[in-house]
Amino acid sequence: MDLYCVMGNPVEHSRSPRIHARFAELCGQQMDYSRRLVPVGAFAEGVAAFRREAAERGDTARGCNVTVPFKFDAAALAQHTSERAVLAQAVNTLRFEADGSIHADNTDGIGLVNDIVRNAAVPLAGRELLLIGAGGAAAGVLGPLLDAGAARIVVANRTVGKAMALVQRHAALALRHGAVLEAWALDEVSGNFDVVVNATASSLAGDAVPVRAQVLRPGSLAVDLMYGPAAAGFMAWAEAHGAVPRDGLGMLVEQAAEAFEIWRGVRPPGAQVLAELRASLAAGR
Repeated sequence: MDLYCVMGNPVEHSRSPRIHARFAELCGQQMDYSRRLVPVGAFAEGVAAFRREAAERGDTARGCNVTVPFKFDAAALAQHTSERAVLAQAVNTLRFEADGSIHADNTDGIGLVNDIVRNAAVPLAGRELLLIGAGGAAAGVLGPLLDAGAARIVVANRTVGKAMALVQRHAALALRHGAVLEAWALDEVSGNFDVVVNATASSLAGDAVPVRAQVLRPGSLAVDLMYGPAAAGFMAWAEAHGAVPRDGLGMLVEQAAEAFEIWRGVRPPGAQVLAELRASLAAGR
């Protein structure tokens, strides 16, 4: 059996096993996907144990997803790293190669792009975007948002120096696409945007939305990378000010679909699984 898992701490809340099991069922793939709780500071040991235990049972560990707090540890462990993961400086997907080496990628950003463009049917090419936050979540999505053809992206953060560092790291990619890329302090953002992405932890903490409502245009898409109750405050704020709210559940499913294709070479039906997951959550299952 080909084995995969999600590694994190905590990890019991992860919906990845459910999503990947459904992908495998729909795509006719024989695989097993589980959760693995890894002690903080022991990520490399956790990966080695996963691969060793699989071999001892006569199975093969083929890869894993990586969640907090190990996305930086995962980047350090790989021998081969995709361009988007290098830019993000964080990794959420590892593929174990036959020669023993590890390939690292970050599928968060392309997952967000695919959810916006395919599932929400909002084109990003030529649009103006506001990305709130400059931490790991923002770093994971900025490159793919530029690749999607955004005309202008403003990265806004409480500490503007952090936003400037993220912008500088992506400056060459922005230039390649002819995009305007700017860094602003949160309280200095002016103008309004076609798409607003909240990549801060404000929703999780129950804090107020960190930007003024003037950043929204009528009908703007406002996306919180959180989902479920954590995203409720941001979504209510967006809707109250004439924007179209969206949570991060679609990003979760689509980043998993990207990882699945990296591992199995087959593209699963993300939109179908997202619809099923939303229906299940609405029913309390």
